[in-house]
Amino acid sequence: MKIELNEDLKNLIETGESRRYRDVARNHVLYAGLMRAYQTMESVSSVEELKLYSFLHYEQLRYGYSGLSSVRLDNRYVHRLLFEEQDDCITLKLIEIDDTHYGNKK
Repeated sequence: MKIELNEDLKNLIETGESRRYRDVARNHVLYAGLMRAYQTMESVSSVEELKLYSFLHYEQLRYGYSGLSSVRLDNRYVHRLLFEEQDDCITLKLIEIDDTHYGNKK
């Protein structure tokens, strides 16, 4: 499937470095999860096929993120890759880093 990237994510995926996503670039587990999610998204022919990969925890979002979908980068962390779905491509938007997501309160 065709994937459109914003400039920061493009740098992170191609070079492993990004000013905006410095935390992900430095955390090898998260970076490996990002690459695995990106390669899986590239290999599918439609967004519906992402549901077949349980490790991604693919879901369409609601409320404040209505219109976006997400996949999880790693099961140990709450970091999510948010994206917009279109008929012929996926537009990756940002990596959401939120420690309180899904009730993970500190």
